[in-house]
Amino acid sequence: MSTFSSRAWQDIAALRQRIYDMPFNRELAAGTLSEPRFQFYMIQDALYLEQYSRALAIASAKAPDAAAMEQFARSAQGALVVERALHEGFFEKFGVAASEAAKAEPSPTCIGYTNFLLSVAHQSSYEELVAAVLPCFWIYWDVGNRIAKEARDDNPYQAWINTYSDPGFGEAVEAVIAITDRAASAATGERQDAMLKAFKRSTQYEWMFWDSAYRLEAWPVAA
Repeated sequence: MSTFSSRAWQDIAALRQRIYDMPFNRELAAGTLSEPRFQFYMIQDALYLEQYSRALAIASAKAPDAAAMEQFARSAQGALVVERALHEGFFEKFGVAASEAAKAEPSPTCIGYTNFLLSVAHQSSYEELVAAVLPCFWIYWDVGNRIAKEARDDNPYQAWINTYSDPGFGEAVEAVIAITDRAASAATGERQDAMLKAFKRSTQYEWMFWDSAYRLEAWPVAA
């Protein structure tokens, strides 16, 4: 019998291929992605991770067992500490002033994604929440490994590639996949359907996030 994660992964096969083929990821692998696009992405990613860590912390609080509580608590901390160090390193390398990063506002896509995650965290079940946070782990691990195989030796974005193709990150991904499958195995059919819907929606937002960075997305009207 297939697991929830294997079914969900197969269901997004076409979207995963679209993510692999995105100009942002193709050019990042080639090392030709423009600095303004990468700067935009890193600033928005930092803003995203602040809210993503909140969703992970809520998942930890809702978790029914100590192992899941520990995993999500550790991941929430990592989103703030470990990846913040990556962002700060890139900010320095690519000339993004700390003051500029601090005053940046989230893009429409960033707000849409984080509001979706926090809405699920506060208003939906634990099972739906773990399904919603899983794509950020799994998609990045998948994309990171694919890019690592294609990246040129002197790629200016090698630190990003190394982070998301690192075996330690892969262990965290496998842990969250296992947690999601355990949650699904005890869920009703109706709740599993809701989990799959949340998983797919987050995957759509992953595509949108990279696309928004490539387009240097701005608000269509000024506030």
